[in-house]
Amino acid sequence: ATDGPMPQTREHILLSRQVGVPYIVVFLNKCDMVDDEELLELVEMEVRDLLTEYDFPGDDTPIVRGSALMALEDPKSEWGDKIVELFEQIDEYIPAPERDTDKPFLMPVEDVFSITGRGTVATGRVERGVLKVQDEVELVGLTEAPRKVVVTGVEMFRK
Repeated sequence: ATDGPMPQTREHILLSRQVGVPYIVVFLNKCDMVDDEELLELVEMEVRDLLTEYDFPGDDTPIVRGSALMALEDPKSEWGDKIVELFEQIDEYIPAPERDTDKPFLMPVEDVFSITGRGTVATGRVERGVLKVQDEVELVGLTEAPRKVVVTGVEMFRK
């Protein structure tokens, strides 16, 4: 906040636009180092202009003013509350992704490893469809011809 938008801020916004990120929520950091409310408003306006320049809705994009360091040092402080506010804004502003659950199951495999007593485990992110234990699925790309396997377990990250 003390220096306004940094060069990497512009780069991050540009990169977000280039890779198709549809929504952005901004955390204006180091606000604990600024005593002048007008300066914070000016920095916020600069950030909004930058967002607009890269075809994001600058006027409507949520901007949360805070201090990451102060929030870490005292999570129960007003600065800690700003982190809660940030997550609330993310939950409110960014819609949950829509999954095509009525289409055939598709999960690009990101990693494969073996667990003793369990077998081969494939990890990835489900892009469409639904998967249940005992479902038969095809592994495509591992061998020349697709290989049919049966699902023996399904787990979700941190669930």
